[in-house]
Amino acid sequence: MQVRPWCALAVGLTSGCVPAGSAGPQDSGAAPSKPVGTPATTTPQAPPPASDLLHTTFEDSFDRAAAPAAPSPADAPALAAGEDPGPDWIATAPGIWRIEGGRVCGEHAKNHGLWLKRTLPLNARIEFDAVSESADGDLKAEFWGDGRSFATALSYTNATSYLTIFGGWHNKYHVIARINEHGNDRKEITVDPSSDDPREKPVVAGQLYHFKVERADGRTVRWWVDGNEMLSFADPQPLMGLGHDHFGFNDWDVKVCFDNVKVVPLN
Repeated sequence: MQVRPWCALAVGLTSGCVPAGSAGPQDSGAAPSKPVGTPATTTPQAPPPASDLLHTTFEDSFDRAAAPAAPSPADAPALAAGEDPGPDWIATAPGIWRIEGGRVCGEHAKNHGLWLKRTLPLNARIEFDAVSESADGDLKAEFWGDGRSFATALSYTNATSYLTIFGGWHNKYHVIARINEHGNDRKEITVDPSSDDPREKPVVAGQLYHFKVERADGRTVRWWVDGNEMLSFADPQPLMGLGHDHFGFNDWDVKVCFDNVKVVPLN
């Protein structure tokens, strides 16, 4: 398995540095934000808890019929009528995310995601099932983001979260990143269909995968798929508190579906 940080973005970067693909440079966003400073030696102190902070386990199986969406303010666009995932979720663009057969699905989102409204604590475990209907893979989720951000430009370099991308860039890489999915601090696994390592396998269209993402020490985000630990991101400046306290699903272009969400507060 090859795990290495992504190359630095710079003027004159060769085309091989950032491959084009379903979660590639055409993803939307703006200027990157990078962690700075040296690693902390003590557990980060979280800001005061939000009034709607999750104190007990949250679960959603999406086993409900699609219901018409209620009107919403212009700054919080809802889904089109008949496609509402429910009162615990907010979409960042209309008509993208919808209930289908007991799952929530999105397509052609261009990094306009679906956020859980409930506020995460500093440490939590998030689990869910995911499936891509395309050989391009591109299963994407965001963790400890602001619960409302979305694509604002051509390349998604200004997320508010940690991102996991399973089978990104036309199923060439599995990635965990902070703020900028193209950043030089991201961690990645190069996909190798001939490898015996399950972590290097490409996403298979139609196959159901179980994801687990956990932060237990206030700074290290760890990611598993089907019980295999994929990657981790130890952050010297952890994303936490207001603006970094939500979880959501995302997508670039292919059709993806998610199910059986479980969020467990760890402290």
